[in-house]
Amino acid sequence: MTYKHINKLTLASAITIALAGCATTTMPVSSTEKLFYGGPILTMEGNEPHYAEALLVKDGKIIFVGTKKEAEQRTDRQVQHIDLKNKTLLPGLIDAHSHVNMVGFQQTVANLYPEPDGTVSDINSLIDALKTWKAQNPEFVSTMNGWILGNGYDDAQLKEQRHPTATDLDRVSKDQPVMILHQSGHLASVNHKALELLKFDKNTANPDGGVIRREPNSNVPNGVLEESALFSAVGAIFNGAPPDVLLGMAKKGIQVYVKNGFTTVQEGRADQGTTDMWRALGQQNQLPVDVVSYPDITTSKDYMLKHGNSLQYDHHFRIGGIKISLDGSPQGKTAWLSQPYVVPPEGETKDYKGYPAFKHSQDVNNYVNLAFKQGWQVLAHANGDAAIDQFIQAVRYATNQQGKADRRSVLIHSQTIREDQLDQLKALDIIPSFFSLHTFYWGDWHRQQTVGEQKAQHISPTGMAFRKNIIFTEHHDAPVIPPNSMMMLDASVNRTTRSGYVLGADERISPYIALKSMTDWAAYQYFEEKNKGTLTQGKLADLVILDKNPLSIPSKEIKNIKVVATYKEGNLIYQQPTR
Repeated sequence: MTYKHINKLTLASAITIALAGCATTTMPVSSTEKLFYGGPILTMEGNEPHYAEALLVKDGKIIFVGTKKEAEQRTDRQVQHIDLKNKTLLPGLIDAHSHVNMVGFQQTVANLYPEPDGTVSDINSLIDALKTWKAQNPEFVSTMNGWILGNGYDDAQLKEQRHPTATDLDRVSKDQPVMILHQSGHLASVNHKALELLKFDKNTANPDGGVIRREPNSNVPNGVLEESALFSAVGAIFNGAPPDVLLGMAKKGIQVYVKNGFTTVQEGRADQGTTDMWRALGQQNQLPVDVVSYPDITTSKDYMLKHGNSLQYDHHFRIGGIKISLDGSPQGKTAWLSQPYVVPPEGETKDYKGYPAFKHSQDVNNYVNLAFKQGWQVLAHANGDAAIDQFIQAVRYATNQQGKADRRSVLIHSQTIREDQLDQLKALDIIPSFFSLHTFYWGDWHRQQTVGEQKAQHISPTGMAFRKNIIFTEHHDAPVIPPNSMMMLDASVNRTTRSGYVLGADERISPYIALKSMTDWAAYQYFEEKNKGTLTQGKLADLVILDKNPLSIPSKEIKNIKVVATYKEGNLIYQQPTR
Protein backbone atom coordinates (compact mmCIF):
# COMPACT_ATOMS: atom_id res chain seq x y z
CA MET A 1 0.00 0.00 0.00
CA THR A 2 1.60 3.26 -1.05
CA TYR A 3 -0.90 6.06 -1.28
CA LYS A 4 -0.08 9.21 0.59
CA HIS A 5 -2.06 9.82 3.69
CA ILE A 6 -5.13 11.92 3.77
CA ASN A 7 -3.81 14.92 5.65
CA LYS A 8 -2.66 18.04 3.87
CA LEU A 9 0.83 19.39 4.36
CA THR A 10 -0.38 22.46 6.23
CA LEU A 11 -2.27 20.45 8.82
CA ALA A 12 0.03 20.88 11.83
CA SER A 13 -1.17 24.30 13.01
CA ALA A 14 -4.83 23.38 12.54
CA ILE A 15 -4.35 20.20 14.55
CA THR A 16 -2.72 22.11 17.38
CA ILE A 17 -5.65 24.53 17.48
CA ALA A 18 -8.17 21.69 17.45
CA LEU A 19 -6.39 19.90 20.30
CA ALA A 20 -6.27 23.04 22.37
CA GLY A 21 -10.05 22.93 22.60
CA CYS A 22 -10.16 19.25 23.57
CA ALA A 23 -10.09 17.75 27.03
CA THR A 24 -6.69 16.18 27.55
CA THR A 25 -6.79 12.44 28.09
CA THR A 26 -3.88 11.35 30.24
CA MET A 27 -2.86 7.70 30.22
CA PRO A 28 -3.57 6.13 33.58
CA VAL A 29 -0.51 5.71 35.76
CA SER A 30 -0.49 3.09 38.47
CA SER A 31 1.90 3.26 41.41
CA THR A 32 1.18 -0.33 42.36
CA GLU A 33 2.93 -3.40 41.11
CA LYS A 34 1.20 -5.98 38.96
CA LEU A 35 1.83 -9.70 39.33
CA PHE A 36 0.74 -11.89 36.42
CA TYR A 37 0.40 -15.64 37.01
CA GLY A 38 -1.94 -18.59 36.51
CA GLY A 39 -1.40 -19.28 32.82
CA PRO A 40 1.25 -19.78 30.15
CA ILE A 41 3.68 -16.84 30.12
CA LEU A 42 5.53 -17.11 26.81
CA THR A 43 8.66 -14.98 27.03
CA MET A 44 9.64 -15.16 23.31
CA GLU A 45 13.31 -15.35 24.32
CA GLY A 46 15.43 -17.56 22.08
CA ASN A 47 14.51 -19.69 19.07
CA GLU A 48 12.58 -22.26 21.11
CA PRO A 49 9.54 -21.62 23.34
CA HIS A 50 10.33 -20.68 26.92
CA TYR A 51 7.68 -20.25 29.61
CA ALA A 52 7.70 -18.53 32.99
CA GLU A 53 5.40 -19.06 35.94
CA ALA A 54 5.02 -15.41 36.89
CA LEU A 55 5.81 -11.91 35.69
CA LEU A 56 6.14 -8.85 37.93
CA VAL A 57 5.66 -5.32 36.63
CA LYS A 58 6.48 -2.01 38.31
CA ASP A 59 6.65 1.56 37.02
CA GLY A 60 6.01 0.48 33.45
CA LYS A 61 8.78 -2.12 33.28
CA ILE A 62 9.21 -5.83 33.83
CA ILE A 63 11.15 -6.27 37.07
CA PHE A 64 11.02 -10.06 37.42
CA VAL A 65 10.28 -13.14 35.29
CA GLY A 66 10.36 -16.55 36.91
CA THR A 67 8.58 -18.58 39.58
CA LYS A 68 5.52 -17.31 41.39
CA LYS A 69 7.18 -17.91 44.76
CA GLU A 70 10.19 -15.74 43.89
CA ALA A 71 7.96 -13.07 42.38
CA GLU A 72 5.83 -12.83 45.51
CA GLN A 73 8.95 -12.39 47.60
CA ARG A 74 9.77 -9.27 45.56
CA THR A 75 6.35 -7.60 45.70
CA ASP A 76 5.18 -4.75 47.89
CA ARG A 77 1.92 -4.54 49.82
CA GLN A 78 0.05 -2.79 47.05
CA VAL A 79 0.73 -5.42 44.40
CA GLN A 80 -2.19 -6.13 42.09
CA HIS A 81 -2.62 -9.86 41.52
CA ILE A 82 -3.72 -10.70 37.96
CA ASP A 83 -4.73 -14.34 37.61
CA LEU A 84 -4.51 -15.28 33.94
CA LYS A 85 -6.96 -18.15 34.48
CA ASN A 86 -5.12 -20.34 31.95
CA LYS A 87 -4.99 -17.59 29.35
CA THR A 88 -1.66 -16.84 27.63
CA LEU A 89 0.58 -13.83 28.26
CA LEU A 90 2.89 -12.59 25.48
CA PRO A 91 4.92 -9.48 24.71
CA GLY A 92 2.84 -6.72 23.13
CA LEU A 93 2.64 -7.17 19.36
CA ILE A 94 4.65 -4.83 17.16
CA ASP A 95 3.25 -3.58 13.87
CA ALA A 96 6.08 -4.03 11.35
CA HIS A 97 4.27 -2.07 8.63
CA SER A 98 0.91 -0.41 8.13
CA HIS A 99 -0.84 2.93 7.77
CA VAL A 100 -2.56 3.60 11.06
CA ASN A 101 -4.18 6.86 10.01
CA MET A 102 -5.80 5.22 6.99
CA VAL A 103 -7.23 2.55 9.27
CA GLY A 104 -9.19 5.38 10.84
CA PHE A 105 -10.32 6.35 7.35
CA GLN A 106 -11.39 2.76 6.70
CA GLN A 107 -13.36 2.76 9.95
CA THR A 108 -15.17 5.95 8.95
CA VAL A 109 -16.18 5.48 5.30
CA ALA A 110 -18.33 2.79 3.66
CA ASN A 111 -17.05 -0.76 4.22
CA LEU A 112 -16.68 -2.35 0.78
CA TYR A 113 -14.56 -5.33 1.82
CA PRO A 114 -15.56 -8.81 0.69
CA GLU A 115 -15.82 -11.66 3.18
CA PRO A 116 -14.52 -12.15 5.85
CA ASP A 117 -14.13 -8.42 6.57
CA GLY A 118 -17.28 -7.19 4.83
CA THR A 119 -20.25 -8.32 2.76
CA VAL A 120 -19.64 -6.93 -0.73
CA SER A 121 -19.71 -9.71 -3.32
CA ASP A 122 -20.69 -7.97 -6.57
CA ILE A 123 -21.20 -4.50 -7.99
CA ASN A 124 -24.87 -4.42 -6.96
CA SER A 125 -24.03 -5.09 -3.30
CA LEU A 126 -21.23 -2.51 -3.53
CA ILE A 127 -23.68 0.10 -4.80
CA ASP A 128 -26.15 -0.81 -2.04
CA ALA A 129 -23.44 -0.50 0.65
CA LEU A 130 -22.51 2.97 -0.60
CA LYS A 131 -26.13 4.13 -0.70
CA THR A 132 -26.74 2.84 2.83
CA TRP A 133 -23.60 4.51 4.19
CA LYS A 134 -24.52 7.78 2.44
CA ALA A 135 -27.97 7.76 4.05
CA GLN A 136 -26.51 7.02 7.50
CA ASN A 137 -23.70 9.60 7.39
CA PRO A 138 -25.10 12.87 5.99
CA GLU A 139 -23.05 15.00 8.40
CA PHE A 140 -19.75 13.43 7.41
CA VAL A 141 -20.59 13.69 3.70
CA SER A 142 -21.38 17.37 4.22
CA THR A 143 -18.07 18.03 5.99
CA MET A 144 -16.29 16.37 3.06
CA ASN A 145 -17.90 18.77 0.56
CA GLY A 146 -20.41 16.17 -0.58
CA TRP A 147 -17.95 13.37 -1.34
CA ILE A 148 -19.32 9.85 -0.91
CA LEU A 149 -16.44 7.61 0.08
CA GLY A 150 -15.82 3.90 0.43
CA ASN A 151 -12.86 1.61 1.00
CA GLY A 152 -11.87 -1.99 0.42
CA TYR A 153 -13.49 -3.22 -2.81
CA ASP A 154 -11.60 -6.02 -4.51
CA ASP A 155 -12.16 -6.83 -8.16
CA ALA A 156 -10.67 -10.27 -7.51
CA GLN A 157 -13.63 -11.06 -5.26
CA LEU A 158 -16.40 -9.27 -7.15
CA LYS A 159 -18.67 -11.57 -9.14
CA GLU A 160 -18.01 -9.49 -12.26
CA GLN A 161 -14.19 -9.83 -11.85
CA ARG A 162 -13.69 -6.19 -12.82
CA HIS A 163 -13.35 -2.72 -11.31
CA PRO A 164 -16.53 -0.64 -10.94
CA THR A 165 -16.57 2.16 -13.50
CA ALA A 166 -17.77 5.76 -13.42
CA THR A 167 -21.01 4.61 -14.98
CA ASP A 168 -21.50 2.02 -12.24
CA LEU A 169 -20.87 4.59 -9.50
CA ASP A 170 -23.28 7.05 -11.11
CA ARG A 171 -25.95 4.72 -9.71
CA VAL A 172 -24.96 5.97 -6.23
CA SER A 173 -25.19 9.61 -7.29
CA LYS A 174 -24.87 11.69 -10.46
CA ASP A 175 -24.85 14.98 -8.56
CA GLN A 176 -22.34 14.18 -5.80
CA PRO A 177 -18.78 12.91 -6.31
CA VAL A 178 -18.06 9.29 -5.40
CA MET A 179 -14.66 7.68 -4.77
CA ILE A 180 -14.00 4.12 -3.64
CA LEU A 181 -10.53 2.80 -2.82
CA HIS A 182 -9.40 -0.62 -3.95
CA GLN A 183 -8.38 -2.96 -1.15
CA SER A 184 -4.76 -2.81 -2.29
CA GLY A 185 -4.64 0.97 -1.80
CA HIS A 186 -3.15 1.29 -5.28
CA LEU A 187 -6.28 1.88 -7.34
CA ALA A 188 -9.62 3.63 -7.01
CA SER A 189 -12.84 4.11 -8.91
CA VAL A 190 -14.76 7.37 -9.19
CA ASN A 191 -18.01 8.49 -10.80
CA HIS A 192 -18.40 11.06 -13.56
CA LYS A 193 -19.04 13.94 -11.14
CA ALA A 194 -15.75 13.11 -9.42
CA LEU A 195 -13.92 13.04 -12.77
CA GLU A 196 -15.34 16.48 -13.49
CA LEU A 197 -14.23 17.92 -10.14
CA LEU A 198 -10.79 16.29 -10.40
CA LYS A 199 -10.47 17.70 -13.93
CA PHE A 200 -9.71 14.29 -15.44
CA ASP A 201 -10.92 14.23 -19.04
CA LYS A 202 -9.91 12.95 -22.47
CA ASN A 203 -7.21 15.59 -22.70
CA THR A 204 -5.60 14.70 -19.33
CA ALA A 205 -2.35 12.82 -19.75
CA ASN A 206 -1.39 9.95 -17.48
CA PRO A 207 0.79 11.24 -14.64
CA ASP A 208 4.28 9.84 -14.07
CA GLY A 209 3.98 6.55 -12.19
CA GLY A 210 0.23 6.30 -12.70
CA VAL A 211 -2.59 5.53 -15.14
CA ILE A 212 -6.02 7.02 -15.82
CA ARG A 213 -7.85 4.11 -17.43
CA ARG A 214 -9.93 4.90 -20.52
CA GLU A 215 -13.07 3.72 -22.26
CA PRO A 216 -12.42 1.12 -24.99
CA ASN A 217 -11.01 2.68 -28.17
CA SER A 218 -11.18 6.13 -26.58
CA ASN A 219 -9.27 8.62 -24.43
CA VAL A 220 -12.31 9.26 -22.25
CA PRO A 221 -11.57 8.22 -18.60
CA ASN A 222 -13.63 5.24 -17.45
CA GLY A 223 -13.34 6.14 -13.73
CA VAL A 224 -10.54 3.74 -12.69
CA LEU A 225 -7.38 5.41 -11.37
CA GLU A 226 -4.02 3.74 -10.76
CA GLU A 227 -1.13 4.73 -8.47
CA SER A 228 -0.10 8.42 -8.73
CA ALA A 229 -3.39 9.31 -10.46
CA LEU A 230 -5.14 8.07 -7.32
CA PHE A 231 -2.76 9.80 -4.90
CA SER A 232 -3.36 13.25 -6.37
CA ALA A 233 -7.11 12.69 -6.28
CA VAL A 234 -7.10 11.66 -2.61
CA GLY A 235 -5.04 14.73 -1.74
CA ALA A 236 -7.53 16.98 -3.50
CA ILE A 237 -10.50 15.42 -1.69
CA PHE A 238 -9.04 15.81 1.80
CA ASN A 239 -7.42 19.19 1.28
CA GLY A 240 -10.25 21.01 3.03
CA ALA A 241 -11.21 18.39 5.62
CA PRO A 242 -11.87 19.87 9.09
CA PRO A 243 -9.14 19.06 11.65
CA ASP A 244 -11.61 17.49 14.11
CA VAL A 245 -12.71 15.01 11.42
CA LEU A 246 -9.11 14.01 10.77
CA LEU A 247 -8.42 13.68 14.49
CA GLY A 248 -11.46 11.49 14.93
CA MET A 249 -10.23 9.19 12.18
CA ALA A 250 -6.78 8.94 13.73
CA LYS A 251 -8.14 7.96 17.13
CA LYS A 252 -10.46 5.36 15.59
CA GLY A 253 -7.48 3.84 13.84
CA ILE A 254 -5.45 3.52 17.03
CA GLN A 255 -8.25 1.73 18.85
CA VAL A 256 -8.45 -0.99 16.21
CA TYR A 257 -4.78 -1.81 16.78
CA VAL A 258 -5.15 -1.81 20.56
CA LYS A 259 -8.02 -4.31 20.33
CA ASN A 260 -5.73 -6.60 18.34
CA GLY A 261 -2.90 -6.56 20.88
CA PHE A 262 -0.56 -4.07 19.18
CA THR A 263 1.43 -1.77 21.45
CA THR A 264 3.70 -0.27 18.75
CA VAL A 265 2.14 0.89 15.47
CA GLN A 266 3.40 2.43 12.25
CA GLU A 267 2.49 5.35 10.01
CA GLY A 268 4.09 3.74 7.02
CA ARG A 269 4.09 6.48 4.40
CA ALA A 270 3.40 9.81 6.02
CA ASP A 271 3.44 13.39 4.89
CA GLN A 272 4.29 16.40 7.02
CA GLY A 273 0.74 16.98 8.16
CA THR A 274 0.18 13.39 9.26
CA THR A 275 3.49 13.29 11.10
CA ASP A 276 2.81 16.57 12.89
CA MET A 277 -0.67 15.34 13.81
CA TRP A 278 0.73 12.29 15.60
CA ARG A 279 3.34 14.45 17.32
CA ALA A 280 0.61 16.83 18.52
CA LEU A 281 -1.54 13.96 19.78
CA GLY A 282 1.44 12.69 21.72
CA GLN A 283 2.10 16.07 23.29
CA GLN A 284 -1.53 16.10 24.45
CA ASN A 285 -1.12 12.63 26.02
CA GLN A 286 -3.60 11.10 23.61
CA LEU A 287 -1.46 8.23 22.31
CA PRO A 288 -2.11 5.01 24.24
CA VAL A 289 0.58 3.19 22.20
CA ASP A 290 3.89 4.04 20.55
CA VAL A 291 3.52 5.51 17.06
CA VAL A 292 6.45 5.50 14.63
CA SER A 293 6.18 7.65 11.50
CA TYR A 294 8.08 7.17 8.24
CA PRO A 295 7.61 10.23 5.98
CA ASP A 296 7.72 9.75 2.22
CA ILE A 297 11.18 10.93 1.13
CA THR A 298 9.89 12.14 -2.24
CA THR A 299 7.47 14.65 -0.67
CA SER A 300 9.07 15.25 2.73
CA LYS A 301 12.81 15.51 2.04
CA ASP A 302 13.08 19.07 3.34
CA TYR A 303 10.93 18.20 6.33
CA MET A 304 13.23 15.29 7.18
CA LEU A 305 16.34 17.41 6.72
CA LYS A 306 14.85 19.79 9.29
CA HIS A 307 13.49 17.26 11.82
CA GLY A 308 15.44 14.06 11.19
CA ASN A 309 14.67 10.77 12.90
CA SER A 310 15.12 9.56 16.46
CA LEU A 311 15.33 6.30 18.38
CA GLN A 312 13.81 8.02 21.42
CA TYR A 313 10.07 8.49 21.89
CA ASP A 314 8.62 11.84 22.89
CA HIS A 315 5.24 11.17 24.51
CA HIS A 316 4.91 7.88 22.58
CA PHE A 317 5.83 9.37 19.20
CA ARG A 318 8.97 9.37 17.06
CA ILE A 319 10.04 9.59 13.44
CA GLY A 320 11.73 6.29 12.60
CA GLY A 321 13.14 7.12 9.18
CA ILE A 322 11.85 7.45 5.64
CA LYS A 323 9.66 5.50 3.23
CA ILE A 324 10.22 5.11 -0.48
CA SER A 325 7.72 3.33 -2.74
CA LEU A 326 9.05 1.61 -5.83
CA ASP A 327 6.00 -0.05 -7.41
CA GLY A 328 2.37 -0.99 -6.91
CA SER A 329 0.53 -4.12 -5.83
CA PRO A 330 0.44 -7.61 -7.39
CA GLN A 331 -3.27 -8.11 -6.65
CA GLY A 332 -3.97 -4.81 -8.41
CA LYS A 333 -1.53 -5.84 -11.19
CA THR A 334 0.56 -2.70 -10.80
CA ALA A 335 3.56 -4.37 -9.09
CA TRP A 336 6.71 -4.28 -11.27
CA LEU A 337 7.66 -7.84 -12.26
CA SER A 338 10.54 -9.23 -14.28
CA GLN A 339 8.14 -11.56 -16.13
CA PRO A 340 4.71 -10.76 -17.61
CA TYR A 341 1.48 -11.19 -15.64
CA VAL A 342 -0.40 -14.38 -16.42
CA VAL A 343 -3.51 -12.35 -17.23
CA PRO A 344 -2.76 -8.70 -17.99
CA PRO A 345 -5.11 -5.96 -16.80
CA GLU A 346 -7.82 -4.67 -19.11
CA GLY A 347 -6.35 -2.81 -22.06
CA GLU A 348 -2.79 -4.14 -21.64
CA THR A 349 -0.81 -6.49 -23.91
CA LYS A 350 0.47 -9.98 -23.07
CA ASP A 351 3.96 -8.67 -22.30
CA TYR A 352 2.67 -6.37 -19.52
CA LYS A 353 4.91 -6.55 -16.41
CA GLY A 354 3.55 -3.68 -14.31
CA TYR A 355 5.66 -0.57 -13.97
CA PRO A 356 8.06 1.21 -11.64
CA ALA A 357 7.26 4.25 -9.54
CA PHE A 358 10.64 5.65 -10.65
CA LYS A 359 11.57 5.41 -14.31
CA HIS A 360 15.19 6.26 -13.56
CA SER A 361 16.94 4.00 -11.06
CA GLN A 362 19.54 6.68 -10.33
CA ASP A 363 16.76 8.68 -8.64
CA VAL A 364 16.23 5.77 -6.26
CA ASN A 365 19.99 5.49 -5.72
CA ASN A 366 20.16 9.17 -4.81
CA TYR A 367 17.26 9.01 -2.35
CA VAL A 368 18.67 5.96 -0.55
CA ASN A 369 22.13 7.49 -0.52
CA LEU A 370 20.76 10.66 1.07
CA ALA A 371 19.01 8.58 3.73
CA PHE A 372 22.19 6.65 4.49
CA LYS A 373 24.20 9.87 4.67
CA GLN A 374 21.68 11.41 7.11
CA GLY A 375 21.33 8.27 9.23
CA TRP A 376 17.68 7.71 8.36
CA GLN A 377 16.34 4.16 8.39
CA VAL A 378 14.89 3.24 4.98
CA LEU A 379 11.63 1.38 4.46
CA ALA A 380 11.16 0.50 0.80
CA HIS A 381 7.85 -0.67 -0.64
CA ALA A 382 8.61 -3.25 -3.32
CA ASN A 383 6.23 -6.06 -4.30
CA GLY A 384 7.54 -7.09 -7.71
CA ASP A 385 10.93 -8.72 -8.15
CA ALA A 386 11.98 -6.03 -10.66
CA ALA A 387 11.30 -3.37 -8.01
CA ILE A 388 13.21 -5.46 -5.46
CA ASP A 389 16.18 -5.53 -7.85
CA GLN A 390 16.01 -1.76 -8.02
CA PHE A 391 16.11 -1.42 -4.24
CA ILE A 392 18.96 -3.92 -3.85
CA GLN A 393 20.91 -1.94 -6.41
CA ALA A 394 20.20 1.31 -4.54
CA VAL A 395 21.30 -0.12 -1.18
CA ARG A 396 24.49 -1.48 -2.73
CA TYR A 397 25.19 1.90 -4.33
CA ALA A 398 24.54 3.85 -1.11
CA THR A 399 26.61 1.41 0.96
CA ASN A 400 29.54 1.87 -1.42
CA GLN A 401 29.15 5.64 -1.07
CA GLN A 402 28.64 5.83 2.71
CA GLY A 403 30.30 2.66 4.01
CA LYS A 404 28.83 -0.18 6.05
CA ALA A 405 26.82 0.55 9.20
CA ASP A 406 23.96 -0.89 11.26
CA ARG A 407 21.12 0.62 9.23
CA ARG A 408 18.49 -2.17 9.20
CA SER A 409 16.92 -1.16 5.90
CA VAL A 410 13.57 -2.88 5.44
CA LEU A 411 12.09 -4.34 2.26
CA ILE A 412 8.35 -3.95 2.74
CA HIS A 413 6.08 -6.68 1.27
CA SER A 414 8.75 -8.66 -0.64
CA GLN A 415 5.89 -10.52 -2.29
CA THR A 416 7.58 -12.00 -5.35
CA ILE A 417 11.15 -12.05 -4.06
CA ARG A 418 13.42 -14.65 -5.63
CA GLU A 419 15.84 -16.90 -3.77
CA ASP A 420 18.86 -15.12 -5.23
CA GLN A 421 17.39 -11.82 -3.98
CA LEU A 422 17.00 -13.21 -0.46
CA ASP A 423 20.71 -14.05 -0.52
CA GLN A 424 21.48 -10.47 -1.55
CA LEU A 425 19.29 -9.11 1.23
CA LYS A 426 21.25 -11.16 3.75
CA ALA A 427 24.56 -9.89 2.38
CA LEU A 428 23.38 -6.27 2.56
CA ASP A 429 21.68 -6.58 5.99
CA ILE A 430 18.25 -5.77 4.56
CA ILE A 431 15.32 -7.06 6.62
CA PRO A 432 12.44 -8.50 4.57
CA SER A 433 9.00 -7.75 6.00
CA PHE A 434 6.53 -10.23 4.54
CA PHE A 435 2.84 -9.88 3.83
CA SER A 436 1.82 -13.51 4.25
CA LEU A 437 -1.87 -12.62 4.53
CA HIS A 438 -1.72 -12.48 0.73
CA THR A 439 -1.79 -16.27 0.79
CA PHE A 440 -5.34 -16.25 2.15
CA TYR A 441 -6.73 -13.09 0.58
CA TRP A 442 -5.21 -13.35 -2.91
CA GLY A 443 -3.46 -16.72 -3.08
CA ASP A 444 -5.91 -18.14 -5.61
CA TRP A 445 -5.79 -14.89 -7.58
CA HIS A 446 -1.98 -15.08 -7.75
CA ARG A 447 -2.13 -18.68 -8.97
CA GLN A 448 -4.64 -17.92 -11.69
CA GLN A 449 -4.13 -14.27 -12.61
CA THR A 450 -0.83 -12.67 -11.58
CA VAL A 451 2.32 -14.84 -11.31
CA GLY A 452 1.03 -18.37 -11.99
CA GLU A 453 0.98 -21.62 -10.04
CA GLN A 454 4.71 -22.17 -9.54
CA LYS A 455 5.70 -18.66 -8.47
CA ALA A 456 2.60 -18.26 -6.31
CA GLN A 457 3.88 -21.12 -4.14
CA HIS A 458 6.67 -18.80 -3.00
CA ILE A 459 4.71 -15.61 -2.36
CA SER A 460 6.09 -14.22 0.92
CA PRO A 461 8.69 -17.01 1.33
CA THR A 462 9.05 -17.03 5.11
CA GLY A 463 10.13 -20.67 5.18
CA MET A 464 12.97 -20.01 2.77
CA ALA A 465 14.07 -16.94 4.73
CA PHE A 466 14.04 -18.90 7.99
CA ARG A 467 16.13 -21.70 6.50
CA LYS A 468 18.65 -19.08 5.38
CA ASN A 469 18.81 -17.68 8.95
CA ILE A 470 17.43 -14.32 7.85
CA ILE A 471 15.61 -12.24 10.45
CA PHE A 472 12.24 -11.21 9.01
CA THR A 473 9.01 -9.64 10.16
CA GLU A 474 5.34 -10.05 9.28
CA HIS A 475 2.81 -7.29 8.66
CA HIS A 476 -0.82 -6.75 7.68
CA ASP A 477 -0.45 -3.47 5.75
CA ALA A 478 -3.71 -2.16 7.24
CA PRO A 479 -6.06 -0.89 5.97
CA VAL A 480 -5.33 -3.18 3.00
CA ILE A 481 -6.29 -5.87 5.48
CA PRO A 482 -7.67 -4.97 8.92
CA PRO A 483 -4.97 -5.31 11.62
CA ASN A 484 -6.19 -8.71 12.77
CA SER A 485 -3.14 -10.12 14.54
CA MET A 486 -4.41 -13.68 14.75
CA MET A 487 -5.24 -13.76 11.05
CA MET A 488 -1.62 -12.69 10.46
CA LEU A 489 -0.42 -15.55 12.60
CA ASP A 490 -2.74 -18.00 10.87
CA ALA A 491 -1.55 -17.00 7.40
CA SER A 492 2.12 -17.42 8.31
CA VAL A 493 1.53 -20.84 9.85
CA ASN A 494 -1.05 -22.36 7.51
CA ARG A 495 -0.79 -20.52 4.15
CA THR A 496 -4.30 -21.57 3.22
CA THR A 497 -6.13 -19.73 0.43
CA ARG A 498 -9.80 -18.77 0.32
CA SER A 499 -10.50 -22.00 -1.56
CA GLY A 500 -8.72 -24.11 1.07
CA TYR A 501 -5.60 -24.70 -1.03
CA VAL A 502 -2.25 -24.83 0.82
CA LEU A 503 -0.10 -22.32 -1.06
CA GLY A 504 3.54 -23.31 -0.68
CA ALA A 505 3.74 -25.89 2.09
CA ASP A 506 7.53 -25.42 2.29
CA GLU A 507 7.07 -21.74 3.11
CA ARG A 508 5.02 -22.39 6.25
CA ILE A 509 6.64 -21.60 9.58
CA SER A 510 5.89 -22.70 13.12
CA PRO A 511 3.54 -20.69 15.34
CA TYR A 512 6.49 -19.79 17.54
CA ILE A 513 8.62 -18.41 14.71
CA ALA A 514 5.58 -16.55 13.36
CA LEU A 515 5.17 -14.94 16.79
CA LYS A 516 8.90 -14.08 16.79
CA SER A 517 8.34 -12.11 13.59
CA MET A 518 5.59 -10.11 15.34
CA THR A 519 7.44 -9.49 18.61
CA ASP A 520 11.19 -10.03 19.06
CA TRP A 521 12.26 -9.63 15.43
CA ALA A 522 9.86 -6.74 14.89
CA ALA A 523 11.47 -4.97 17.85
CA TYR A 524 14.84 -5.54 16.18
CA GLN A 525 13.53 -3.99 12.96
CA TYR A 526 12.70 -0.85 14.95
CA PHE A 527 16.08 -0.79 16.77
CA GLU A 528 14.08 -1.43 19.96
CA GLU A 529 15.24 -4.92 20.92
CA LYS A 530 16.64 -3.61 24.23
CA ASN A 531 13.19 -2.40 25.34
CA LYS A 532 10.59 -4.52 23.56
CA GLY A 533 9.85 -7.84 21.90
CA THR A 534 10.42 -10.31 24.76
CA LEU A 535 9.30 -10.67 28.36
CA THR A 536 12.69 -9.90 29.85
CA GLN A 537 13.61 -8.15 33.08
CA GLY A 538 14.23 -4.47 32.42
CA LYS A 539 12.13 -4.23 29.26
CA LEU A 540 8.90 -2.26 28.93
CA ALA A 541 5.80 -3.99 30.25
CA ASP A 542 4.08 -4.03 26.84
CA LEU A 543 1.86 -7.09 27.10
CA VAL A 544 -1.00 -8.91 25.44
CA ILE A 545 -3.21 -11.65 26.89
CA LEU A 546 -4.76 -14.21 24.51
CA ASP A 547 -7.63 -16.54 25.35
CA LYS A 548 -5.68 -19.53 23.96
CA ASN A 549 -2.03 -20.45 23.52
CA PRO A 550 -1.15 -20.39 19.80
CA LEU A 551 1.51 -23.03 20.40
CA SER A 552 -0.74 -25.64 21.96
CA ILE A 553 -3.93 -25.60 19.88
CA PRO A 554 -4.47 -27.06 16.40
CA SER A 555 -3.05 -24.65 13.84
CA LYS A 556 -6.41 -24.36 12.09
CA GLU A 557 -7.84 -22.76 15.24
CA ILE A 558 -5.25 -19.98 15.49
CA LYS A 559 -7.35 -17.48 13.54
CA ASN A 560 -10.12 -17.81 16.16
CA ILE A 561 -7.93 -16.76 19.11
CA LYS A 562 -9.20 -13.63 20.86
CA VAL A 563 -7.26 -10.79 22.47
CA VAL A 564 -8.39 -10.60 26.10
CA ALA A 565 -6.35 -7.58 27.19
CA THR A 566 -3.61 -5.22 26.05
CA TYR A 567 -1.18 -3.43 28.38
CA LYS A 568 1.14 -0.57 27.49
CA GLU A 569 3.97 -0.07 30.00
CA GLY A 570 1.94 -1.88 32.62
CA ASN A 571 -1.24 0.13 32.05
CA LEU A 572 -4.39 -1.64 30.85
CA ILE A 573 -5.42 0.02 27.58
CA TYR A 574 -7.86 -2.61 26.29
CA GLN A 575 -9.98 -5.29 27.88
CA GLN A 576 -12.30 -7.64 26.03
CA PRO A 577 -15.89 -6.68 26.81
CA THR A 578 -17.72 -9.14 29.02
CA ARG A 579 -20.91 -10.59 27.65
